[in-house]
Amino acid sequence: MKHSLRRFSVAGLLLIGVSVNAFGQAKPVNIVTTAVPFLRISPDARAGGMGDMGISTTPDINSQFYNVAKYPFTQGNAGLGVTYTPWLKDLGLNDVYLASLAGYYKLDDQQAISGSLRYFSLGNIQFTDALGYDLNSFNPREFGLDLGYSRKLSDQLSLGVALRYVYSNLAGGASTQGYSYKAGTAVAGDIGLYYTTANEDGQGWNIGAAFTNLGSKISYTSDATQRNFIPANFGVGAGHTWVSNEVHKITLSGELNKLLVPAPPAGDDVTQEEFDKYNSDGVVAGWFKSFSNNALAYSVGGEYMYNDQFALRAGYYGESANMGKRSYVTLGLGINYNIFGLNFSYLLPSGNGVNRNPLSNTIRFSLLFNFGGGIERDN
Repeated sequence: MKHSLRRFSVAGLLLIGVSVNAFGQAKPVNIVTTAVPFLRISPDARAGGMGDMGISTTPDINSQFYNVAKYPFTQGNAGLGVTYTPWLKDLGLNDVYLASLAGYYKLDDQQAISGSLRYFSLGNIQFTDALGYDLNSFNPREFGLDLGYSRKLSDQLSLGVALRYVYSNLAGGASTQGYSYKAGTAVAGDIGLYYTTANEDGQGWNIGAAFTNLGSKISYTSDATQRNFIPANFGVGAGHTWVSNEVHKITLSGELNKLLVPAPPAGDDVTQEEFDKYNSDGVVAGWFKSFSNNALAYSVGGEYMYNDQFALRAGYYGESANMGKRSYVTLGLGINYNIFGLNFSYLLPSGNGVNRNPLSNTIRFSLLFNFGGGIERDN
Protein backbone atom coordinates (compact mmCIF):
# COMPACT_ATOMS: atom_id res chain seq x y z
CA MET A 1 0.00 0.00 0.00
CA LYS A 2 1.13 3.59 -0.60
CA HIS A 3 1.91 5.73 2.40
CA SER A 4 2.18 9.47 2.80
CA LEU A 5 5.33 11.58 2.77
CA ARG A 6 5.05 11.77 6.56
CA ARG A 7 6.10 8.15 6.85
CA PHE A 8 9.04 8.60 4.47
CA SER A 9 10.25 11.64 6.43
CA VAL A 10 10.01 9.83 9.74
CA ALA A 11 11.76 6.83 8.24
CA GLY A 12 14.64 8.97 7.09
CA LEU A 13 15.11 10.50 10.51
CA LEU A 14 14.94 7.14 12.26
CA LEU A 15 16.97 5.01 9.91
CA ILE A 16 19.57 7.29 8.32
CA GLY A 17 21.84 9.28 10.64
CA VAL A 18 21.59 13.04 10.05
CA SER A 19 22.87 16.11 11.81
CA VAL A 20 20.08 18.15 13.41
CA ASN A 21 20.50 21.64 14.82
CA ALA A 22 17.98 22.37 17.58
CA PHE A 23 16.98 26.01 17.35
CA GLY A 24 15.14 28.10 19.89
CA GLN A 25 18.08 27.86 22.29
CA ALA A 26 20.91 30.27 23.02
CA LYS A 27 23.36 27.87 21.38
CA PRO A 28 22.49 25.32 18.66
CA VAL A 29 22.71 21.72 19.85
CA ASN A 30 24.35 19.20 17.56
CA ILE A 31 22.42 15.95 18.01
CA VAL A 32 24.54 12.83 17.68
CA THR A 33 22.88 10.33 15.33
CA THR A 34 23.88 7.00 13.79
CA ALA A 35 22.91 4.48 11.17
CA VAL A 36 20.87 1.40 12.20
CA PRO A 37 19.36 3.08 15.30
CA PHE A 38 17.05 0.08 15.73
CA LEU A 39 19.96 -1.47 17.66
CA ARG A 40 19.26 1.08 20.42
CA ILE A 41 15.58 0.20 20.81
CA SER A 42 14.81 -1.90 23.89
CA PRO A 43 13.53 -5.11 22.28
CA ASP A 44 11.75 -6.69 25.25
CA ALA A 45 8.80 -5.73 27.40
CA ARG A 46 10.40 -6.24 30.81
CA ALA A 47 13.11 -3.64 30.14
CA GLY A 48 10.49 -1.54 28.36
CA GLY A 49 8.50 -1.31 31.60
CA MET A 50 11.54 -0.22 33.63
CA GLY A 51 12.75 2.80 31.68
CA ASP A 52 14.42 0.74 28.92
CA MET A 53 17.23 -0.63 31.08
CA GLY A 54 18.72 -4.10 31.34
CA ILE A 55 22.48 -3.87 31.99
CA SER A 56 22.28 -4.39 35.76
CA THR A 57 18.80 -5.81 36.30
CA THR A 58 18.43 -9.40 37.48
CA PRO A 59 19.24 -11.99 34.78
CA ASP A 60 16.54 -12.97 32.32
CA ILE A 61 16.04 -14.57 28.91
CA ASN A 62 16.56 -11.28 27.06
CA SER A 63 19.90 -10.42 28.71
CA GLN A 64 21.56 -10.84 25.30
CA PHE A 65 20.26 -7.42 24.25
CA TYR A 66 21.79 -5.55 27.20
CA ASN A 67 24.52 -7.50 29.00
CA VAL A 68 25.38 -10.99 27.79
CA ALA A 69 27.40 -11.62 30.96
CA LYS A 70 24.22 -12.14 33.04
CA TYR A 71 23.31 -15.58 31.69
CA PRO A 72 25.42 -17.76 34.04
CA PHE A 73 23.38 -16.40 36.96
CA THR A 74 19.97 -17.35 35.56
CA GLN A 75 18.10 -19.97 37.60
CA GLY A 76 16.80 -21.91 34.62
CA ASN A 77 18.95 -24.11 32.40
CA ALA A 78 17.55 -22.70 29.16
CA GLY A 79 15.01 -20.18 27.93
CA LEU A 80 13.44 -18.65 24.85
CA GLY A 81 11.69 -15.30 24.49
CA VAL A 82 9.74 -13.62 21.67
CA THR A 83 8.75 -9.93 21.65
CA TYR A 84 6.57 -7.86 19.32
CA THR A 85 6.82 -4.06 19.40
CA PRO A 86 4.49 -1.94 17.21
CA TRP A 87 6.35 1.14 15.94
CA LEU A 88 4.88 4.62 15.31
CA LYS A 89 1.48 3.35 16.42
CA ASP A 90 0.73 6.86 17.68
CA LEU A 91 0.78 8.06 14.04
CA GLY A 92 -1.76 5.48 12.93
CA LEU A 93 0.74 3.21 11.13
CA ASN A 94 -0.05 -0.48 11.47
CA ASP A 95 2.68 -2.28 9.51
CA VAL A 96 5.83 -0.87 11.12
CA TYR A 97 7.22 -3.06 13.89
CA LEU A 98 10.22 -4.47 15.71
CA ALA A 99 10.24 -8.21 16.40
CA SER A 100 12.87 -9.97 18.46
CA LEU A 101 13.87 -13.47 19.50
CA ALA A 102 16.35 -14.38 22.24
CA GLY A 103 17.45 -17.58 23.93
CA TYR A 104 20.16 -19.19 26.01
CA TYR A 105 21.41 -22.59 27.11
CA LYS A 106 23.61 -23.24 30.13
CA LEU A 107 26.38 -25.71 29.35
CA ASP A 108 26.88 -26.15 33.09
CA ASP A 109 26.64 -24.06 36.23
CA GLN A 110 29.59 -21.91 35.09
CA GLN A 111 28.94 -21.06 31.44
CA ALA A 112 26.21 -20.42 28.89
CA ILE A 113 25.76 -19.88 25.18
CA SER A 114 23.12 -17.48 23.84
CA GLY A 115 21.75 -15.88 20.72
CA SER A 116 19.23 -13.32 19.51
CA LEU A 117 17.61 -11.83 16.44
CA ARG A 118 16.19 -8.33 16.02
CA TYR A 119 14.09 -7.63 12.91
CA PHE A 120 12.85 -4.14 12.10
CA SER A 121 10.32 -3.54 9.31
CA LEU A 122 9.29 -0.10 8.10
CA GLY A 123 6.32 -1.34 6.10
CA ASN A 124 5.77 -0.63 2.42
CA ILE A 125 6.98 2.73 1.07
CA GLN A 126 6.29 4.27 -2.34
CA PHE A 127 9.39 5.87 -3.86
CA THR A 128 9.08 8.86 -6.20
CA ASP A 129 11.43 10.89 -8.39
CA ALA A 130 12.30 14.58 -7.96
CA LEU A 131 9.05 15.57 -9.74
CA GLY A 132 6.86 13.40 -7.55
CA TYR A 133 6.22 10.61 -10.08
CA ASP A 134 5.94 7.10 -8.68
CA LEU A 135 8.95 4.87 -9.25
CA ASN A 136 8.57 1.68 -7.26
CA SER A 137 7.52 0.51 -3.85
CA PHE A 138 9.76 -1.24 -1.36
CA ASN A 139 9.73 -2.59 2.20
CA PRO A 140 12.81 -1.23 4.03
CA ARG A 141 14.00 -3.70 6.64
CA GLU A 142 16.91 -4.31 8.96
CA PHE A 143 18.04 -7.09 11.24
CA GLY A 144 20.75 -7.91 13.73
CA LEU A 145 21.77 -11.52 14.40
CA ASP A 146 24.17 -12.40 17.19
CA LEU A 147 25.70 -15.23 19.20
CA GLY A 148 27.15 -14.98 22.69
CA TYR A 149 29.21 -16.85 25.25
CA SER A 150 29.35 -16.06 28.98
CA ARG A 151 31.18 -17.56 31.92
CA LYS A 152 31.48 -17.10 35.67
CA LEU A 153 34.87 -15.82 36.79
CA SER A 154 33.92 -16.36 40.42
CA ASP A 155 30.82 -17.07 42.49
CA GLN A 156 29.82 -13.41 42.12
CA LEU A 157 31.39 -12.19 38.85
CA SER A 158 30.85 -13.15 35.21
CA LEU A 159 32.12 -12.09 31.79
CA GLY A 160 30.32 -12.33 28.46
CA VAL A 161 31.09 -11.65 24.80
CA ALA A 162 28.86 -11.59 21.72
CA LEU A 163 29.41 -11.27 17.97
CA ARG A 164 26.77 -9.50 15.85
CA TYR A 165 25.97 -9.33 12.14
CA VAL A 166 23.94 -6.31 11.02
CA TYR A 167 21.99 -6.03 7.76
CA SER A 168 20.17 -2.88 6.63
CA ASN A 169 18.31 -2.53 3.33
CA LEU A 170 16.62 0.87 3.16
CA ALA A 171 16.29 1.67 -0.55
CA GLY A 172 16.17 -1.66 -2.41
CA GLY A 173 18.76 -0.71 -5.02
CA ALA A 174 17.24 2.67 -5.90
CA SER A 175 19.41 5.19 -7.75
CA THR A 176 19.42 8.99 -7.52
CA GLN A 177 21.80 11.86 -8.26
CA GLY A 178 24.41 9.49 -9.61
CA TYR A 179 24.33 7.17 -6.57
CA SER A 180 23.18 3.58 -6.59
CA TYR A 181 22.05 2.51 -3.13
CA LYS A 182 22.65 -0.97 -1.78
CA ALA A 183 22.02 -2.91 1.39
CA GLY A 184 24.49 -2.07 4.13
CA THR A 185 26.20 -4.64 6.34
CA ALA A 186 28.35 -4.43 9.45
CA VAL A 187 29.96 -6.68 12.04
CA ALA A 188 30.06 -5.74 15.73
CA GLY A 189 30.67 -7.20 19.15
CA ASP A 190 29.64 -6.81 22.80
CA ILE A 191 31.63 -7.22 26.00
CA GLY A 192 29.84 -7.36 29.37
CA LEU A 193 30.61 -7.76 33.06
CA TYR A 194 28.10 -8.64 35.78
CA TYR A 195 28.61 -8.73 39.56
CA THR A 196 26.03 -9.87 42.10
CA THR A 197 25.85 -10.29 45.87
CA ALA A 198 22.34 -11.78 45.74
CA ASN A 199 21.66 -14.65 48.13
CA GLU A 200 19.48 -17.71 47.43
CA ASP A 201 16.31 -15.64 47.95
CA GLY A 202 17.53 -13.01 45.48
CA GLN A 203 18.32 -10.25 47.96
CA GLY A 204 21.45 -8.23 47.30
CA TRP A 205 23.23 -5.94 44.87
CA ASN A 206 23.54 -6.37 41.10
CA ILE A 207 26.10 -4.32 39.18
CA GLY A 208 26.71 -4.39 35.42
CA ALA A 209 28.81 -2.79 32.72
CA ALA A 210 28.69 -3.39 28.96
CA PHE A 211 30.26 -2.22 25.72
CA THR A 212 27.81 -2.90 22.90
CA ASN A 213 27.88 -2.56 19.09
CA LEU A 214 31.65 -2.12 18.90
CA GLY A 215 32.33 -2.76 15.23
CA SER A 216 32.67 -1.62 11.67
CA LYS A 217 30.92 1.30 10.02
CA ILE A 218 28.13 0.73 7.52
CA SER A 219 27.69 2.08 3.99
CA TYR A 220 24.76 2.16 1.59
CA THR A 221 26.86 3.13 -1.48
CA SER A 222 30.28 2.27 -2.91
CA ASP A 223 31.52 5.77 -1.96
CA ALA A 224 34.14 5.43 0.80
CA THR A 225 33.24 8.91 2.10
CA GLN A 226 29.68 7.83 2.87
CA ARG A 227 30.33 5.27 5.60
CA ASN A 228 28.19 5.77 8.70
CA PHE A 229 28.81 5.01 12.37
CA ILE A 230 26.71 2.35 14.09
CA PRO A 231 25.49 2.99 17.67
CA ALA A 232 28.49 1.85 19.75
CA ASN A 233 27.66 2.36 23.43
CA PHE A 234 29.08 2.03 26.93
CA GLY A 235 26.67 1.51 29.82
CA VAL A 236 26.92 0.98 33.57
CA GLY A 237 24.27 0.33 36.17
CA ALA A 238 23.48 -0.91 39.65
CA GLY A 239 20.43 -2.16 41.49
CA HIS A 240 19.39 -3.70 44.78
CA THR A 241 16.69 -6.27 45.57
CA TRP A 242 14.94 -6.53 48.93
CA VAL A 243 13.07 -9.72 49.87
CA SER A 244 10.34 -9.92 52.50
CA ASN A 245 8.69 -13.15 53.70
CA GLU A 246 10.19 -14.92 50.68
CA VAL A 247 7.28 -13.84 48.48
CA HIS A 248 7.68 -10.06 48.21
CA LYS A 249 10.61 -8.72 46.18
CA ILE A 250 11.31 -5.08 45.40
CA THR A 251 14.13 -4.06 43.07
CA LEU A 252 15.32 -0.50 42.42
CA SER A 253 17.88 0.13 39.68
CA GLY A 254 19.60 2.92 37.80
CA GLU A 255 21.71 2.99 34.63
CA LEU A 256 23.78 5.46 32.60
CA ASN A 257 24.68 5.08 28.92
CA LYS A 258 27.23 6.94 26.80
CA LEU A 259 26.92 6.81 23.00
CA LEU A 260 30.42 6.20 21.62
CA VAL A 261 29.85 8.14 18.39
CA PRO A 262 31.37 11.56 17.56
CA ALA A 263 29.10 14.49 16.79
CA PRO A 264 28.90 15.39 13.08
CA PRO A 265 30.04 18.81 11.83
CA ALA A 266 27.55 21.58 12.59
CA GLY A 267 27.08 25.25 11.79
CA ASP A 268 26.21 27.46 8.83
CA ASP A 269 29.76 27.34 7.43
CA VAL A 270 30.22 23.55 7.37
CA THR A 271 31.70 22.32 4.09
CA GLN A 272 31.14 19.08 2.22
CA GLU A 273 34.78 18.24 2.83
CA GLU A 274 34.16 18.33 6.59
CA PHE A 275 31.25 15.92 6.26
CA ASP A 276 33.35 13.63 4.06
CA LYS A 277 36.13 13.72 6.66
CA TYR A 278 33.65 12.88 9.42
CA ASN A 279 32.26 9.93 7.47
CA SER A 280 35.80 8.74 6.67
CA ASP A 281 37.05 8.75 10.27
CA GLY A 282 38.02 5.37 11.67
CA VAL A 283 35.88 3.51 14.19
CA VAL A 284 38.39 3.54 17.06
CA ALA A 285 39.13 7.23 16.52
CA GLY A 286 35.39 7.86 16.64
CA TRP A 287 35.08 6.15 20.03
CA PHE A 288 37.67 8.48 21.53
CA LYS A 289 36.27 11.58 19.82
CA SER A 290 32.82 10.75 21.24
CA PHE A 291 33.95 11.87 24.70
CA SER A 292 34.01 15.46 23.46
CA ASN A 293 30.19 15.44 23.31
CA ASN A 294 27.56 14.93 25.97
CA ALA A 295 25.54 12.15 24.31
CA LEU A 296 24.21 10.57 27.51
CA ALA A 297 21.05 8.70 28.48
CA TYR A 298 19.93 7.56 31.91
CA SER A 299 17.23 5.32 33.34
CA VAL A 300 15.78 4.65 36.77
CA GLY A 301 13.21 2.00 37.49
CA GLY A 302 11.67 -0.44 39.89
CA GLU A 303 10.06 -3.85 39.95
CA TYR A 304 7.78 -5.48 42.50
CA MET A 305 7.50 -9.25 42.28
CA TYR A 306 4.99 -11.36 44.21
CA ASN A 307 5.75 -15.04 44.72
CA ASP A 308 7.76 -15.11 41.46
CA GLN A 309 4.43 -15.02 39.60
CA PHE A 310 3.20 -11.44 39.32
CA ALA A 311 5.29 -8.35 38.60
CA LEU A 312 4.56 -4.62 38.54
CA ARG A 313 7.14 -2.31 36.96
CA ALA A 314 7.73 1.39 36.38
CA GLY A 315 10.61 3.48 35.08
CA TYR A 316 11.81 6.81 33.80
CA TYR A 317 14.12 7.47 30.84
CA GLY A 318 15.91 10.72 30.02
CA GLU A 319 18.48 12.01 27.53
CA SER A 320 20.93 14.88 27.25
CA ALA A 321 20.42 17.54 24.60
CA ASN A 322 23.05 15.90 22.36
CA MET A 323 20.90 12.75 22.30
CA GLY A 324 17.66 14.55 21.44
CA LYS A 325 16.49 15.42 24.99
CA ARG A 326 13.65 12.90 25.03
CA SER A 327 12.18 11.80 28.35
CA TYR A 328 9.29 9.54 29.23
CA VAL A 329 7.70 7.33 31.89
CA THR A 330 7.11 3.61 31.38
CA LEU A 331 4.84 1.06 33.07
CA GLY A 332 4.99 -2.72 32.97
CA LEU A 333 3.27 -5.92 34.04
CA GLY A 334 4.55 -9.50 34.22
CA ILE A 335 2.78 -12.84 34.74
CA ASN A 336 4.42 -16.27 35.15
CA TYR A 337 2.73 -19.67 35.09
CA ASN A 338 4.67 -22.92 35.11
CA ILE A 339 7.25 -22.62 32.30
CA PHE A 340 5.42 -19.75 30.57
CA GLY A 341 5.74 -16.02 31.11
CA LEU A 342 4.11 -12.88 29.67
CA ASN A 343 5.47 -9.34 30.00
CA PHE A 344 3.70 -6.16 28.91
CA SER A 345 4.93 -2.57 28.84
CA TYR A 346 3.38 0.80 28.05
CA LEU A 347 5.10 4.10 27.31
CA LEU A 348 3.18 7.15 28.52
CA PRO A 349 2.94 9.80 25.78
CA SER A 350 5.22 12.79 26.26
CA GLY A 351 7.06 15.39 24.20
CA ASN A 352 6.24 16.61 20.71
CA GLY A 353 7.89 16.67 17.31
CA VAL A 354 11.38 15.12 17.33
CA ASN A 355 11.17 14.82 21.13
CA ARG A 356 8.15 12.51 20.99
CA ASN A 357 8.96 8.84 21.37
CA PRO A 358 7.78 6.59 18.50
CA LEU A 359 6.48 4.14 21.14
CA SER A 360 4.12 6.64 22.78
CA ASN A 361 0.69 5.10 23.50
CA THR A 362 2.04 1.68 22.51
CA ILE A 363 1.69 -1.65 24.32
CA ARG A 364 4.42 -4.18 23.58
CA PHE A 365 4.53 -7.72 24.82
CA SER A 366 6.97 -10.60 25.34
CA LEU A 367 6.21 -14.32 25.48
CA LEU A 368 8.74 -16.35 27.50
CA PHE A 369 9.50 -20.05 27.86
CA ASN A 370 11.70 -21.20 30.75
CA PHE A 371 13.16 -24.71 30.61
CA GLY A 372 15.08 -26.95 32.97
CA GLY A 373 14.76 -25.46 36.42
CA GLY A 374 11.30 -23.93 36.40
CA ILE A 375 10.53 -20.24 36.42
CA GLU A 376 13.46 -17.89 36.43
CA ARG A 377 13.61 -15.61 39.42
CA ASP A 378 12.83 -12.34 37.61
CA ASN A 379 12.06 -13.02 34.00
